Amino acid sequence: MSKLRIIIAGAGGRMGRTLIRAIHDDENLTLAGALEHAGSSHLGEDAGLLAGVGALGVQVEMQDSAVLANVDVVIDFTSPAATVAMAQRLAGTGIAHIIGTTGFSAEENAAITAAAAQVAIVKSGNMSLGVNLLAALTRRVAATLDEDFDIEIVEMHHNRKVDAPSGTALLLGEAAAAGRGVDLEACSDRGRDGITGARKRGDIGFAALRGGTVVGEHTVMFAGPAERIELTHKAEDRMIFARGALAAARWAKGRAPGLYTMADVLGLADF
Repeated sequence: MSKLRIIIAGAGGRMGRTLIRAIHDDENLTLAGALEHAGSSHLGEDAGLLAGVGALGVQVEMQDSAVLANVDVVIDFTSPAATVAMAQRLAGTGIAHIIGTTGFSAEENAAITAAAAQVAIVKSGNMSLGVNLLAALTRRVAATLDEDFDIEIVEMHHNRKVDAPSGTALLLGEAAAAGRGVDLEACSDRGRDGITGARKRGDIGFAALRGGTVVGEHTVMFAGPAERIELTHKAEDRMIFARGALAAARWAKGRAPGLYTMADVLGLADF
């Protein structure tokens, strides 16, 4: 069986380096390319040295000019604009696109959806098995409990994270909204300050904490009359996200065009 050929977009970032290490440790995978933005200080470096696994003979190239050939999958943890450009570039090539980038605008999400008509895209706010199981549980609990139970999502990440709420928090919010049969945008409460008035019945609230080196912690609270249910996931190592992204890469190779999620990859779509 031939090795799965993978390009990492965002190779110099924390997740990019983790992914390179994970590929290096799997004999059924090969690093076919490593990409970074035009101003990156890592351009020209050996991707293996960058990730701490020794020289691999794969130099970090500019994302917008690298040749995408002899590759099965691109795994992308970059920025929204760069990810949209990559999705449009891959459309019609047969190269699957795994998207772990977060912080998209509605217009950027629409552009990715349009590209998915021509290429297989797996897009998720979080790639880990545990978080996607948490999302499935959140959807089920939200469908079971009525609006007497207020839903609050609390997340914490390291002090270098640039977007809030996190992609994972929004993933969980979407799951809760799906369980309730409502539109998240219409019932989302993402900030409270000053005299805000009483909590609106049916809202899904978000709170974002930032500090230290926290990889990621998320709790979905269902706060009802005299009782509270809490579902929590704590990430201790970025390798869990890398393993999920690689599982998505294996699943997506040769898949028909479409916009998929980790629930599809993990068989949780109908949980």
